[in-house]
Amino acid sequence: MASKAAAVAVDFTRIYSTLGLGKETISALQAFRKRHGDAQRIQAQYASQPTTVDLAHYRSVLKNTAIVDEAEKLLRDFKPVTYDVNAHVKAIETFETKAVAKAKETAQKIDVELKELQATLANIEEARSFEDLTVEDVGNAHPRIVEAVETMVKKGKWTVPGYKEKFGDLSLM
Repeated sequence: MASKAAAVAVDFTRIYSTLGLGKETISALQAFRKRHGDAQRIQAQYASQPTTVDLAHYRSVLKNTAIVDEAEKLLRDFKPVTYDVNAHVKAIETFETKAVAKAKETAQKIDVELKELQATLANIEEARSFEDLTVEDVGNAHPRIVEAVETMVKKGKWTVPGYKEKFGDLSLM
């Protein structure tokens, strides 16, 4: 009973989105959950039906008791058919191994991404503030900026193209 309550309390849509599962894994899980729900409904339907036959009632109602005797003999001789469920178990185990492999693969991807994010966060925390940067630091980080400025100075250009259009003219005259 506790497992049913736990199954109802699980928010699968949240699990699908937070774990970052692939579309194939999500669809396989949803199909499995649907089959499981269908099997539970069918089992509950059959479990609620009566399993005994009142043959005495039929003997009192029917005139031909030979039919009731034959039915009683058939019921007594009835042996339920046993099915080999090994194929189903094997299919479930195959699905389980695929799901576990996908989950491990997803976990590895998440671990790699988490390490990258932690490295980025460490870079951000260790970086100097914008106010502490010098022109030389920027030039060392991006040598193309220094080259562009040197070229502009050689050509006698003292303004940056597009600056006035974007920020306006700040001259007083």
